[in-house]
Amino acid sequence: MHIIVVGCGNVGQTLTQQLSKEGHNITVIEEKSSVVQNVVNNYDVMGIVGNGASYSIMKDAGIETADLMIAVTDSDELNLLCCLIAKKAGNCHTIARVRNPVYKKEINFIKEELGLSMVINPEEAAAFEAERLLKFPSATKIETFARGRAELVKFIVDDNSRLCDKALKDIPSDLKKHVIVSVVSRGTEVYIPDGNFILRAGDEITIFGSSRNTLSFFKKLGLPTAKVPSSIIVGGGETGYYLAKQLIGFGVKVTIFERDAVRCKELSDLLPQALIINGDGTDKDMLMEEGVTSVGSFVALTNLDEENIMLSMYVKSINPKAKLITKVHRVNYGDIIGSLGIGSIIYPKNITADRIVQFVRGMNASKDSNIETLYKLNDERVEALEFIVRSGSPVIGVPLAQLNLKKGILIACINHYGEIISPTGDSVIRDRDSVIVVTTLTGLKDISDILEK
Repeated sequence: MHIIVVGCGNVGQTLTQQLSKEGHNITVIEEKSSVVQNVVNNYDVMGIVGNGASYSIMKDAGIETADLMIAVTDSDELNLLCCLIAKKAGNCHTIARVRNPVYKKEINFIKEELGLSMVINPEEAAAFEAERLLKFPSATKIETFARGRAELVKFIVDDNSRLCDKALKDIPSDLKKHVIVSVVSRGTEVYIPDGNFILRAGDEITIFGSSRNTLSFFKKLGLPTAKVPSSIIVGGGETGYYLAKQLIGFGVKVTIFERDAVRCKELSDLLPQALIINGDGTDKDMLMEEGVTSVGSFVALTNLDEENIMLSMYVKSINPKAKLITKVHRVNYGDIIGSLGIGSIIYPKNITADRIVQFVRGMNASKDSNIETLYKLNDERVEALEFIVRSGSPVIGVPLAQLNLKKGILIACINHYGEIISPTGDSVIRDRDSVIVVTTLTGLKDISDILEK
């Protein structure tokens, strides 16, 4: 597809990187020439220096034949204006990043009147990610497939787990019956495990299953499955506000630390049920005074990565049972943070880019692939793809044990008209099923690509 991306900040560059990797024809528009030059040098894309809301600049970028225009500048108003011009000039799909909470109440009206295909709010998306993790505190990451019927859940194996030091084939049947262990991350290595793979303490494993079976799996392991009872949030910005509002709705006791007195007043008016503290969340005495040693969860949402990381490390040392969530902007910290064991890490720019890429893949599915959903896992070293199986596919009607799969591929889940199946060697894929495949390979476009030729 021909896609125009306006704005080459963190989100714009992440989008450009992901979409160009997937073979789309990308043109970027950015006012800073040095940024455009950097993007063009790093990725196989076209670059134009200028204002994305200019009709002439849009024409130069090829808006009249574009399939999609994505506006992710720092200005909500500029993004919306770009979408309006793109819609009138090219009648293409349009996506806008809109951050201001003032527009939140009016977003459906704006979306309908401007003909937007999608509106993404980075802070709200990050808050939603954190909220899912706090509702299921044993998990370090949760993603959904099969329109919400199937879940990908990551968690850490501890010393006392029934899984520890067991080969996958030897895991008790009551545990492995309804979920599939599909990926194991150990140190810097990532594995697509077979039945002989032995799980060790400290492994981060990824399982697939229906929501109900995943919940049952965690209960049988003796891991917490109920939402956290209380939460301390450090940082009262928009992400903190959205998260607190969601948690209060679930009956969670919320305390927010915010340095800015004016913002504290705003939060007190917006969230009367929360305890708002005008203070420095890095002040250990204040944290202790507000019960950090017994709180159910701790969420570090300041604008400084280092501060968030240090805060989570400190809370881990004094309250090891607390569910920790740490906001980080720089993805290149990934390997370092992973070794610290500070719970779940959320990357706002990745979350925003991933949501947009999901939409793009959905658009593309009707064209030259049958991929319904695709997630990048484990620092993009693993892909989880959901394929729609079409009539005539060579995988239909053959027991999975008899399929000649390529190395590095695992069939993790089958959705048969809403019935979520954790497959065995005897399972059979049928016409119109959706199938989730986990792989270390890239470039799969069709379910038949999983087979050796």
